Amino acid sequence: MLQLTKRTEYGLIALVHMVDREGRFVSVREICERYPVPRRLVAEVLKDLCRTELVESQRGAAGGYALARSADSITLGEVVAALEGAPALTSCEALAPARHGECGVEPTCPIRSPIHKIRQRIWHLMENTSLRSLAHPESVPLETRPMELELAGAALASPPIQ
Repeated sequence: MLQLTKRTEYGLIALVHMVDREGRFVSVREICERYPVPRRLVAEVLKDLCRTELVESQRGAAGGYALARSADSITLGEVVAALEGAPALTSCEALAPARHGECGVEPTCPIRSPIHKIRQRIWHLMENTSLRSLAHPESVPLETRPMELELAGAALASPPIQ
């Protein structure tokens, strides 16, 4: 099953914490006192997010980390890509770079196309889910909630399971 790494989970926790503090720098200590997450790992993740310009850092007593852009413009997909790359659902997708994109079953594989479509939909949902909608899902109008719309549409289009 698709599962985010702990690094990505901790990164998302830190970023969602920053959503309500836009424009204010927050320390790793503040985040770790609020949530039971390991300080060293959160610091490493925030440095990585700083390198990808999703957050900015400031040194000093009033320093820490802050969102580099508005919470509406940073997506779950950007965060996942920055911390772990695009998710692979099948072993052939995960191992493709090591095998130079070759798979012995690929010409006759019955699951590659359907699994690839699922992967594309999941990635599309991640790319269209903002940090603000993660932090405050109730404040996002229903018509702009990509995940709810996608899931509702899939439920309506799917025949009932017997």
